[in-house]
Formats: sequence, C-alpha cells, structure tokens
Amino acid sequence: MSLAYFALIVSIVSASALEIAGAKFGVQLGTMSAALSLLAATLSARKADYDHYVRATSWGRWILIAIPLLIAAQLMPLPLSFGHPIWASARDVLGGLSLGPVTADLGLTLNALMLALAATALLGVAIVVVRDRSRAELVLFVLAGITAVAALTLDLHRLAPAGAAATSEFATTLAGFGLVLNLAIMQLAAERAETRHSLLRSIVLGLLGLAGALISAAAVFGLSGTNNAIAAGFGVVLILLILVIRRLDLSPLAAGALAAAALIGSAIVLTFLFEQSSGPILLRLAPNMGAEARAALERMLADTRWFGAGAGTFAAVGRIYQSDAGAALTAPTTATAIFAGMGAIGLAISVLTALIALVRLFFGALQRGRDSFFPAATAACVLFALVQSFAGSGLLHPAAILCLAVIVGLGLSQSVSQSGSR
Repeated sequence: MSLAYFALIVSIVSASALEIAGAKFGVQLGTMSAALSLLAATLSARKADYDHYVRATSWGRWILIAIPLLIAAQLMPLPLSFGHPIWASARDVLGGLSLGPVTADLGLTLNALMLALAATALLGVAIVVVRDRSRAELVLFVLAGITAVAALTLDLHRLAPAGAAATSEFATTLAGFGLVLNLAIMQLAAERAETRHSLLRSIVLGLLGLAGALISAAAVFGLSGTNNAIAAGFGVVLILLILVIRRLDLSPLAAGALAAAALIGSAIVLTFLFEQSSGPILLRLAPNMGAEARAALERMLADTRWFGAGAGTFAAVGRIYQSDAGAALTAPTTATAIFAGMGAIGLAISVLTALIALVRLFFGALQRGRDSFFPAATAACVLFALVQSFAGSGLLHPAAILCLAVIVGLGLSQSVSQSGSR
C-alpha cells in the first residue's frame, strides 16, 4: 500500500496546490495520480483491506457509482425527448434521427465522467490506505495544511487592492474545509495530551491547528459572503455537537434530543435564508447577479429536463441563452450547474449521496472512541459542502471535488473499528 498511499498524497497536493498557484496542469496530474493510486491499491490489496472497504461503505456503496453511471448514460443515444428541448427543435427544422446523446458537448461530458471516476477512485483508495491511524493522521495534516494555505491566499487577495476573483470561490470552499479540519487537529492534539503522548508535541500540534483555524475563519467569516459563512457555521456547529455528546457521555435519549434541537434550528435558519429572495429555489442563495443574467438563468433552468443537458456543459448551453454575445453565462452555484447539467435526477442523487454520507459519518463519530474527530470533521465538511453548493460555485473546481473525495474516504475509513478487519 506504500505506492498507493504516496500517490494519494501526490494527488491531493498536486490538484490543490497547483490550482491555488494558477497552474493549468494541476487537475490532470491529480487525476493521473488518482489512477496510479487505484492501480497500486488494487494490486497490493489483501482480504483485510477488502473487508474494511465493505464495512466502511456498508451505508450504500451502490450510490458511489450512481453519478458516473448517469453521466455515462448522457453519452449514449437516447430519445431526444430525454434531452434538452433545443435538440427536438433542431430536429424539427433540420430533420434527422430521433435518437442522440443527451449531452450538448461530448468532450465536456467525457471530461466530467473522467473527473467523477477519479473522485470515486480516490474515495475508495483513501478508505483502504488510511486504515492505519498514523497514515490517517498524516493525510489529515496534509489536507489541513493545503486548505489553510488556500484560505491564506484568499485573505491576502481580498486584502490586496485588486483581489483575484477567479479563484475566490475555490479558495472559499477550501477555507471552509480548512476551518473544520484544523479544528479536528486541535481535537487530535487534546486527545494526545490526555494519553501517553508527548505534551510538547501535542501543544505544537494544537497551536498549528489553532493558526490554521484562525486563518480559515478569517477567510470564510470575514472575507466571504454571508451565505458561505453560514454554511461554514453549520459545519462548526456539527463538529461541536458531536464533541459535546461524546465528552458529556450523554444518554441516547439526551443525545437524540440535542441532535433534534440542532436539526430544527438548522431547518429554521435555512428556511429563513431561502425566503429572503424570490424566484427559482436554486438561485435564492446565489451571489448577486445582473437582471439579464438572472433572467437568462431562469429560462435555462425552466427548459432543463430530467436528465439535463450534459454534465459539465453549463457554459456551452449558456451561450444559447445569453443575450449579450460578449458576456459569458456562468453557473452561480454548484447546485445550479448540477441541475442544468444532469437534471433533477442528478441533483437528487447528489443531495441524497451527501445526506447518506452525513448520517453515516455522524453515527460513526458517536460510536468511535478517541478517533471520533476523523468522521466528525468529515461530516462537518460534507454538511458545509452541501449548504455551500447552493450559495457558491467553489465545488465546481475539479481540485475541490478531489479534495472532498479524499476527506470523505478518510472519514468513512476511520468511522469503523479496525478490529473487525484484521
């Protein structure tokens, strides 16, 4: 597993760090590293590794391949009634077969399929290679460091006279992950201080985690939009909720009541946010945009069928709806891009995947002992990503998707006991 572990680290660092630096080949290098990691893990896997993977994904491993299968279906010839209405209109005018791919751009959808497969591979590899606690800790350190650096770049860009708006959404998403992951490092340091580990080392780790958390908090709460800050707040509340339940050793009844109160409070906050504006629900938390762009987006969403217009093709289809030829229509949020690309079915599968993973990680964190901060932090990251996907477009960056896949794999791997897999 050493090669798979090394390739996993390279994939995280290359995809995220190079994207932050503005390099164009970071995602390609990250995807190739993911493929190498999957190959190495497959060749060196033992029965114990397979058993651990089965136990970690017992919550519904079938859903891991649902999104890649849906994207692949968009590349297959289907009746034009399943696709975007413009294809049926073009057939009425030009004639031709009543069958064709759903996607508006085969190349863009094929790229989206490769990215989905790479993310699925990284998630699976992460589950297997971080069975060992020391490896899991190192991956946590790498993730926390990379996301804290992204948050720092956002801090510096926003404080500079001319901020880099192109990377701000991506950096905001990583900063949200970084806030939660660095809180997990602080909890790791506290757990180590309570055991036989070196007190000095625990203090150093705690201070590093505190620095990363403060940098990330400044980026998310101080320099990002209100909705992004609220999404990060949900993640922080969740990780603190799990910590309180564990530390106070609450009974199942008391823990359930506290969790229900938190759920009701979250529902009230989200309802309030969505009621602050009118129009399609997918645009209610989106950043402010011009009236013409919003009208074009509303027309585009209204025309979207169940299977969408092809994963990754938002920009291509947006050219049809934009009124100004010089102004490109971009996706304001991740949820909008998913709905336009993969339709209501794709958005429903994505949300369902996040909710299933969230519940699985939440209960896994409550059942774990001193390692509970791994699944707790992952659950908080998933919750942040779910809410933030309706408020920003940071998760549309491939590096953010690969980073989230590794985070989820880390949490799922450490959410189950190792005794049953050895």
